[in-house]
Amino acid sequence: MGGLLDLRLSQGLWCRTLGRMIASHTIAVLGLGRMGAAMATRLADRGWDVVGWTRSGRPVDAVRTTDDPKDAVAKADIVLLALFDGQVCRQVLDQVDGALRSGAVVLNTGTIAPDEAASLARRLGSFYVHAPVLGSVPAAVGGELRILAAGGQDAFDRARPVLEALGTVRRVEDAAAAAALKLVANHSLAGALLALRDSLRQADALGLPRAQVLDVLELGQLGGLVARKRAFLAEGPATVAVQFTVGALAKDMALLAAASGTPLGGAAGLAGTPVDAEADIAAAATVPAVGEAVLEPLRAYVRGHATGDPAHFRDAFLPSAHIEGIRDGAFVSWSLEEYCALFQGRPAPDEPARSRRIDAVDVHGTVATASMTLRHGADTFTDVFLLVNVDGGWRIANKVYHRH
Repeated sequence: MGGLLDLRLSQGLWCRTLGRMIASHTIAVLGLGRMGAAMATRLADRGWDVVGWTRSGRPVDAVRTTDDPKDAVAKADIVLLALFDGQVCRQVLDQVDGALRSGAVVLNTGTIAPDEAASLARRLGSFYVHAPVLGSVPAAVGGELRILAAGGQDAFDRARPVLEALGTVRRVEDAAAAAALKLVANHSLAGALLALRDSLRQADALGLPRAQVLDVLELGQLGGLVARKRAFLAEGPATVAVQFTVGALAKDMALLAAASGTPLGGAAGLAGTPVDAEADIAAAATVPAVGEAVLEPLRAYVRGHATGDPAHFRDAFLPSAHIEGIRDGAFVSWSLEEYCALFQGRPAPDEPARSRRIDAVDVHGTVATASMTLRHGADTFTDVFLLVNVDGGWRIANKVYHRH
């Protein structure tokens, strides 16, 4: 009788534990970009109580949101970070410091440097799980991400139902190793993207039919990538569309080179500066696929900010262009020369910590629109461009910006 009672008590304890692991979890998702929104929606669709927050304030239809990250984490058992880089992770964790529930697990799915992951693990101790994900938005929506997870056993056990709802989980020995493995995986993706782009360029130069080239490439080492991207590759210039933010991959390659101390070369073609890497990835990974010519003024604009040399802005903009936005509470509208006068011909002192990414480019005949995110110290800017194809080349006709 005692054995049966012990068994029933054991079964009851297990059921209560399982219930706490699944049904009672409130999950805060900090960062509702494309991946964060997809993961938050996936979890909400599977019955978790999800509250989201993003710096842009953009809502997500399937998820309850708040404009204060402290409100998001106040009742959360698990805080899932879906943020762009290590600097943003630190800033957001600083914001919610003191608001996290005692014992809440912080589950970081972002791609950051190994030393940054190790630092966060030391800061948060046994309540931190570093879990970078392999895969893009469709994989997140379908629960098909591949996840590299490192953390203490108790925190991992509590986070595991969440991770398994998002995909398959591979345990890794520590946070730094998980972060490093994710960067190595993205390096192989960068190489494949650029190799595919270059193969298509060569085939176009030889006058080969695109459909025939894709048929043959599907038989080789790039076959899986070609099959997934064929709808984008079937026509048009030799560009490659991917389902992640342009610039994120370039950022990851810069992190990898810094962490390993080994310059990046070979198929990835990323041995140059981060600015060159950004431009090369942008040419290969714009969503939707666009010709390289429309990216040239955007590259020049990035170089202008990276170097502080206004000559790059003169290359990027039409002479008649205006740069407009709200500065110190008042509307400003600078001419190109007034804008160039703001730059002193040298990089900003904190340039190594700054980042820029192209978010989207849409071409409509002889005009195009583009958006870009710039992280300059404590400030984040969203730039929106109107471009025009004039005299055989693309130039920026106007820019408006929002300072977050």
